[in-house]
Amino acid sequence: MTTLRVHNLAVSLDGFGTGEGQSLETPFGHAQHRLMQWFLPTHAFVSMTGHDDESVGSGTRGVDDAFAAATSQGIGAEIMGRNKFGPQRGPWEDESWRGWWGEEPPFHSPVVVLTHHSRPDLEVGETTFLFRDLPPHEALALATEQAGGLDVRLGGGPTVVRDFLAADLVDHLHIVVVPILLGRGERVWDGLEGLEDRFDVEATSSPSGVVHYVFTRRPR
Repeated sequence: MTTLRVHNLAVSLDGFGTGEGQSLETPFGHAQHRLMQWFLPTHAFVSMTGHDDESVGSGTRGVDDAFAAATSQGIGAEIMGRNKFGPQRGPWEDESWRGWWGEEPPFHSPVVVLTHHSRPDLEVGETTFLFRDLPPHEALALATEQAGGLDVRLGGGPTVVRDFLAADLVDHLHIVVVPILLGRGERVWDGLEGLEDRFDVEATSSPSGVVHYVFTRRPR
């Protein structure tokens, strides 16, 4: 059975999944890269992007890497919000934008991009982006069809994850609480009071200072 999984969603101590003022130069807004500093040195990230450097070599191992690596296991499709795909808002006035990831995105699978503005589907390397205006249930049905029997990853951003949690569609939720205070941006938890009643929750602390929370959906 296909499950919907969220991995590596970094959240500040005050509940923000991204900062204010997202743009081409600042994809995470005023948070900059602080929410993902735990992730960037991991072997999983370095392997995925090929960003070897002298400071981390082929990447660090350990707790953070083990969680980071799980994001690609058994995934056949992804759902993401438009803000994760790129910085543009409103109608697609410039369709030359092909995502943040260059000519070989790391997904290697169909990706359903949720947007209120139509755009033709786009093939980039081994990834096909399908632009759709769909509510959560219909988006999950499409992604499940595209996944070929594998699981579907819900890639974010925070608003999209919140919408799918509110619709009670998420089976696996991996939250990384990062010890910073942002004060403003996009919050994850608004309107989700009592969410923990649906899940079994495990916490694992890391030497990097973050805490990994894994929410596993209880039988319905």
